[in-house]
Amino acid sequence: MDPIHVIGASGRSGAALCRSLLADAVPYVPVVRSAARWAAMGLPGEPVVADLTDGSLRPALAAAARVVSCAHARHVPAVLEAAPAATRFVFLGSTRKFTRWPDAHGGGVLAGEAAFFASGRSGVLLHPTMIYGAAGEDNVQRLAALLRRLPIVPLPGSGRALVQPIHQSDVTRCLRAALDVAWDGPHSLVIAGPDAVAYKAFVRAVAKATGLRAPRTVPVPATVLHALSPLTALPGLPRIRGDEVRRLMEDKAFPIDAMRHTLGIDPIPLPVGLAMTFKGACICPSSTGSPSSTQT
Repeated sequence: MDPIHVIGASGRSGAALCRSLLADAVPYVPVVRSAARWAAMGLPGEPVVADLTDGSLRPALAAAARVVSCAHARHVPAVLEAAPAATRFVFLGSTRKFTRWPDAHGGGVLAGEAAFFASGRSGVLLHPTMIYGAAGEDNVQRLAALLRRLPIVPLPGSGRALVQPIHQSDVTRCLRAALDVAWDGPHSLVIAGPDAVAYKAFVRAVAKATGLRAPRTVPVPATVLHALSPLTALPGLPRIRGDEVRRLMEDKAFPIDAMRHTLGIDPIPLPVGLAMTFKGACICPSSTGSPSSTQT
Protein backbone atom coordinates (compact mmCIF):
# COMPACT_ATOMS: atom_id res chain seq x y z
CA MET A 1 0.00 0.00 0.00
CA ASP A 2 1.42 3.38 -1.02
CA PRO A 3 1.74 5.75 1.92
CA ILE A 4 -0.41 8.87 2.07
CA HIS A 5 1.60 12.08 2.08
CA VAL A 6 0.04 14.47 4.61
CA ILE A 7 1.05 18.09 4.11
CA GLY A 8 0.61 20.09 7.29
CA ALA A 9 0.73 16.96 9.44
CA SER A 10 1.64 18.91 12.57
CA GLY A 11 -1.43 21.15 12.33
CA ARG A 12 -4.78 20.33 13.94
CA SER A 13 -6.50 18.68 11.00
CA GLY A 14 -3.28 17.09 9.74
CA ALA A 15 -2.45 15.58 13.12
CA ALA A 16 -6.01 14.30 13.55
CA LEU A 17 -5.76 12.62 10.15
CA CYS A 18 -2.43 11.00 11.01
CA ARG A 19 -3.87 9.63 14.26
CA SER A 20 -6.77 8.14 12.33
CA LEU A 21 -4.47 6.57 9.73
CA LEU A 22 -2.26 5.20 12.50
CA ALA A 23 -5.27 3.60 14.21
CA ASP A 24 -6.01 1.67 11.01
CA ALA A 25 -2.36 0.87 10.28
CA VAL A 26 -2.45 2.93 7.08
CA PRO A 27 1.07 4.16 6.22
CA TYR A 28 1.59 7.90 5.95
CA VAL A 29 4.40 10.36 5.36
CA PRO A 30 4.16 13.56 7.44
CA VAL A 31 5.26 16.57 5.40
CA VAL A 32 6.03 19.40 7.82
CA ARG A 33 7.99 22.63 8.08
CA SER A 34 9.46 21.78 11.48
CA ALA A 35 10.78 18.36 12.46
CA ALA A 36 10.93 19.51 16.09
CA ARG A 37 7.25 20.41 16.14
CA TRP A 38 6.38 17.03 14.65
CA ALA A 39 8.55 15.23 17.23
CA ALA A 40 6.81 17.12 20.04
CA MET A 41 3.47 15.64 18.98
CA GLY A 42 4.59 12.13 19.87
CA LEU A 43 3.27 10.54 16.69
CA PRO A 44 5.29 7.90 14.83
CA GLY A 45 6.51 8.53 11.32
CA GLU A 46 9.71 9.97 9.92
CA PRO A 47 8.87 13.49 8.79
CA VAL A 48 9.82 15.01 5.49
CA VAL A 49 10.72 18.64 6.06
CA ALA A 50 9.62 20.96 3.29
CA ASP A 51 8.45 24.53 2.86
CA LEU A 52 5.59 25.33 0.54
CA THR A 53 7.25 28.51 -0.65
CA ASP A 54 10.88 27.64 -1.42
CA GLY A 55 10.80 24.73 -3.88
CA SER A 56 11.64 22.03 -1.33
CA LEU A 57 8.22 20.43 -1.76
CA ARG A 58 9.09 18.78 -5.08
CA PRO A 59 11.57 16.23 -3.65
CA ALA A 60 9.24 15.70 -0.67
CA LEU A 61 6.43 14.58 -3.01
CA ALA A 62 8.56 12.82 -5.63
CA ALA A 63 7.04 9.42 -4.83
CA ALA A 64 3.57 10.59 -3.74
CA ALA A 65 0.61 8.65 -5.15
CA ARG A 66 -1.97 10.26 -2.85
CA VAL A 67 -1.59 13.64 -1.16
CA VAL A 68 -3.76 15.21 1.52
CA SER A 69 -2.97 18.88 2.02
CA CYS A 70 -4.20 20.41 5.26
CA ALA A 71 -2.24 23.58 4.54
CA HIS A 72 -4.12 26.72 3.55
CA ALA A 73 -5.68 26.38 0.10
CA ARG A 74 -3.63 29.30 -1.21
CA HIS A 75 -0.80 26.76 -1.43
CA VAL A 76 -2.70 24.52 -3.88
CA PRO A 77 -0.66 25.73 -6.89
CA ALA A 78 2.62 24.86 -5.16
CA VAL A 79 1.36 21.36 -4.28
CA LEU A 80 0.11 20.73 -7.82
CA GLU A 81 3.41 21.88 -9.30
CA ALA A 82 5.47 19.70 -6.96
CA ALA A 83 3.55 16.41 -7.20
CA PRO A 84 3.90 13.78 -9.96
CA ALA A 85 1.38 13.85 -12.81
CA ALA A 86 -0.53 10.78 -11.60
CA THR A 87 -0.94 11.97 -8.01
CA ARG A 88 -4.48 12.16 -6.61
CA PHE A 89 -5.25 15.02 -4.24
CA VAL A 90 -7.45 15.87 -1.29
CA PHE A 91 -7.19 19.55 -0.38
CA LEU A 92 -8.73 21.34 2.58
CA GLY A 93 -10.31 24.70 1.84
CA SER A 94 -12.91 26.74 3.73
CA THR A 95 -16.45 28.04 3.36
CA ARG A 96 -14.89 31.45 3.98
CA LYS A 97 -14.82 31.60 0.19
CA PHE A 98 -18.54 32.44 0.32
CA THR A 99 -18.23 35.47 2.64
CA ARG A 100 -19.60 38.85 1.64
CA TRP A 101 -16.62 40.39 3.46
CA PRO A 102 -13.62 39.29 1.35
CA ASP A 103 -10.31 38.91 3.14
CA ALA A 104 -6.94 37.30 2.51
CA HIS A 105 -8.14 33.96 3.91
CA GLY A 106 -11.16 33.69 1.65
CA GLY A 107 -9.31 35.12 -1.31
CA GLY A 108 -6.59 32.51 -0.92
CA VAL A 109 -9.18 29.73 -0.91
CA LEU A 110 -10.75 31.06 -4.11
CA ALA A 111 -7.37 31.36 -5.79
CA GLY A 112 -6.40 27.83 -4.78
CA GLU A 113 -9.70 26.44 -6.04
CA ALA A 114 -9.31 28.25 -9.36
CA ALA A 115 -5.81 26.82 -9.79
CA PHE A 116 -7.03 23.32 -8.97
CA PHE A 117 -9.83 23.41 -11.55
CA ALA A 118 -7.58 24.95 -14.16
CA SER A 119 -5.07 22.12 -13.66
CA GLY A 120 -7.50 19.35 -14.55
CA ARG A 121 -5.82 17.16 -11.93
CA SER A 122 -7.87 14.49 -10.13
CA GLY A 123 -9.03 14.97 -6.58
CA VAL A 124 -11.27 17.10 -4.40
CA LEU A 125 -11.16 20.34 -2.47
CA LEU A 126 -13.20 20.02 0.72
CA HIS A 127 -14.61 23.24 2.18
CA PRO A 128 -15.38 22.86 5.89
CA THR A 129 -17.48 25.28 7.87
CA MET A 130 -16.29 26.33 11.33
CA ILE A 131 -14.28 23.41 12.74
CA TYR A 132 -14.55 22.71 16.46
CA GLY A 133 -13.47 19.95 18.79
CA ALA A 134 -9.76 19.78 17.94
CA ALA A 135 -7.15 20.13 20.66
CA GLY A 136 -6.29 23.81 20.99
CA GLU A 137 -8.96 25.11 18.60
CA ASP A 138 -10.13 28.65 19.25
CA ASN A 139 -13.72 28.60 18.04
CA VAL A 140 -16.00 27.13 20.70
CA GLN A 141 -13.17 27.18 23.25
CA ARG A 142 -12.79 30.93 22.86
CA LEU A 143 -16.55 31.43 22.98
CA ALA A 144 -16.73 29.37 26.18
CA ALA A 145 -14.00 31.55 27.73
CA LEU A 146 -16.01 34.63 26.81
CA LEU A 147 -19.20 33.22 28.34
CA ARG A 148 -17.40 32.59 31.63
CA ARG A 149 -16.38 36.25 31.85
CA LEU A 150 -19.34 38.22 30.57
CA PRO A 151 -22.66 38.61 32.45
CA ILE A 152 -24.44 39.29 29.16
CA VAL A 153 -23.60 38.42 25.57
CA PRO A 154 -24.10 41.13 22.95
CA LEU A 155 -25.18 39.68 19.61
CA PRO A 156 -25.47 41.55 16.31
CA GLY A 157 -28.77 41.02 14.57
CA SER A 158 -30.12 39.40 17.76
CA GLY A 159 -28.05 36.30 16.93
CA ARG A 160 -30.37 35.21 14.12
CA ALA A 161 -27.63 34.44 11.59
CA LEU A 162 -27.15 30.74 10.95
CA VAL A 163 -24.04 28.66 11.65
CA GLN A 164 -23.36 25.01 10.85
CA PRO A 165 -20.14 23.99 12.62
CA ILE A 166 -18.47 20.65 11.95
CA HIS A 167 -16.64 18.54 14.52
CA GLN A 168 -12.99 17.79 13.87
CA SER A 169 -13.71 14.06 13.86
CA ASP A 170 -16.11 14.53 10.94
CA VAL A 171 -13.49 16.53 9.06
CA THR A 172 -11.12 13.60 9.55
CA ARG A 173 -13.72 11.10 8.37
CA CYS A 174 -14.36 13.22 5.28
CA LEU A 175 -10.64 13.33 4.48
CA ARG A 176 -10.41 9.56 4.88
CA ALA A 177 -13.47 8.96 2.72
CA ALA A 178 -12.24 11.35 0.02
CA LEU A 179 -9.03 9.34 -0.26
CA ASP A 180 -11.07 6.31 -1.30
CA VAL A 181 -13.10 8.03 -4.04
CA ALA A 182 -11.89 7.53 -7.62
CA TRP A 183 -12.08 11.21 -8.54
CA ASP A 184 -11.96 11.94 -12.27
CA GLY A 185 -10.69 15.48 -12.63
CA PRO A 186 -11.03 18.23 -10.01
CA HIS A 187 -14.03 18.43 -7.67
CA SER A 188 -15.15 20.66 -4.81
CA LEU A 189 -17.71 20.16 -2.06
CA VAL A 190 -18.76 21.60 1.29
CA ILE A 191 -18.51 19.62 4.52
CA ALA A 192 -20.51 20.80 7.52
CA GLY A 193 -22.50 19.73 10.55
CA PRO A 194 -25.93 18.13 10.09
CA ASP A 195 -28.03 21.20 10.88
CA ALA A 196 -27.76 24.96 10.71
CA VAL A 197 -28.68 26.75 13.95
CA ALA A 198 -29.10 30.40 14.85
CA TYR A 199 -25.97 31.84 16.45
CA LYS A 200 -27.97 32.61 19.59
CA ALA A 201 -28.87 28.92 19.91
CA PHE A 202 -25.24 28.02 19.24
CA VAL A 203 -24.10 30.26 22.10
CA ARG A 204 -26.60 28.63 24.45
CA ALA A 205 -25.53 25.15 23.34
CA VAL A 206 -21.88 25.99 24.14
CA ALA A 207 -22.91 27.33 27.56
CA LYS A 208 -24.88 24.17 28.31
CA ALA A 209 -21.98 21.93 27.26
CA THR A 210 -19.63 23.79 29.62
CA GLY A 211 -22.03 23.58 32.57
CA LEU A 212 -22.95 27.27 32.51
CA ARG A 213 -26.44 28.67 32.80
CA ALA A 214 -28.06 29.88 29.61
CA PRO A 215 -26.49 33.28 29.01
CA ARG A 216 -28.48 36.46 28.81
CA THR A 217 -28.17 37.85 25.31
CA VAL A 218 -28.91 41.36 24.13
CA PRO A 219 -29.22 42.60 20.53
CA VAL A 220 -26.58 45.19 19.63
CA PRO A 221 -26.04 46.88 16.26
CA ALA A 222 -23.12 45.33 14.42
CA THR A 223 -21.59 48.78 13.93
CA VAL A 224 -21.37 49.23 17.69
CA LEU A 225 -19.76 45.82 18.25
CA HIS A 226 -17.34 46.49 15.42
CA ALA A 227 -16.31 49.78 17.03
CA LEU A 228 -15.84 48.12 20.43
CA SER A 229 -13.92 45.08 19.15
CA PRO A 230 -10.48 46.66 19.84
CA LEU A 231 -11.35 46.65 23.57
CA THR A 232 -11.26 42.84 23.58
CA ALA A 233 -7.49 43.11 23.24
CA LEU A 234 -7.39 43.98 26.94
CA PRO A 235 -5.80 41.37 29.23
CA GLY A 236 -8.18 38.63 30.36
CA LEU A 237 -10.61 38.96 27.46
CA PRO A 238 -10.71 36.63 24.46
CA ARG A 239 -9.88 38.63 21.34
CA ILE A 240 -12.74 39.32 18.92
CA ARG A 241 -11.74 41.05 15.70
CA GLY A 242 -13.88 43.49 13.76
CA ASP A 243 -14.10 41.29 10.68
CA GLU A 244 -15.46 38.48 12.87
CA VAL A 245 -18.27 40.75 14.05
CA ARG A 246 -19.28 41.43 10.46
CA ARG A 247 -19.29 37.74 9.61
CA LEU A 248 -21.59 37.08 12.56
CA MET A 249 -24.27 38.77 10.46
CA GLU A 250 -23.90 36.26 7.61
CA ASP A 251 -25.86 33.04 7.29
CA LYS A 252 -23.37 30.18 7.05
CA ALA A 253 -25.75 27.34 6.20
CA PHE A 254 -25.01 24.83 3.46
CA PRO A 255 -26.57 21.71 1.96
CA ILE A 256 -24.50 18.60 2.68
CA ASP A 257 -26.06 16.16 0.21
CA ALA A 258 -22.72 15.67 -1.56
CA MET A 259 -20.97 15.05 1.75
CA ARG A 260 -23.49 12.35 2.59
CA HIS A 261 -23.85 10.77 -0.85
CA THR A 262 -20.36 11.10 -2.33
CA LEU A 263 -18.35 10.66 0.85
CA GLY A 264 -20.86 8.58 2.79
CA ILE A 265 -20.43 10.71 5.92
CA ASP A 266 -23.36 11.55 8.20
CA PRO A 267 -22.00 14.20 10.61
CA ILE A 268 -22.60 14.10 14.36
CA PRO A 269 -25.15 16.48 15.93
CA LEU A 270 -23.89 19.66 17.56
CA PRO A 271 -24.87 18.69 21.16
CA VAL A 272 -22.93 15.44 20.83
CA GLY A 273 -19.87 17.18 19.42
CA LEU A 274 -19.93 19.86 22.12
CA ALA A 275 -20.27 17.25 24.87
CA MET A 276 -17.20 15.49 23.49
CA THR A 277 -15.31 18.76 23.26
CA PHE A 278 -15.87 19.85 26.83
CA LYS A 279 -16.03 16.52 28.65
CA GLY A 280 -12.75 15.10 27.43
CA ALA A 281 -14.23 12.62 24.98
CA CYS A 282 -13.05 12.19 21.42
CA ILE A 283 -14.15 10.27 18.37
CA CYS A 284 -11.52 8.09 16.77
CA PRO A 285 -12.55 7.69 13.14
CA SER A 286 -11.84 4.41 11.43
CA SER A 287 -11.72 3.49 7.79
CA THR A 288 -15.37 2.43 7.96
CA GLY A 289 -16.45 6.04 8.47
CA SER A 290 -18.24 5.11 11.71
CA PRO A 291 -17.08 7.01 14.83
CA SER A 292 -16.45 5.37 18.16
CA SER A 293 -16.27 7.21 21.46
CA THR A 294 -13.26 6.91 23.73
CA GLN A 295 -12.04 8.80 26.74
CA THR A 296 -8.83 10.81 26.55
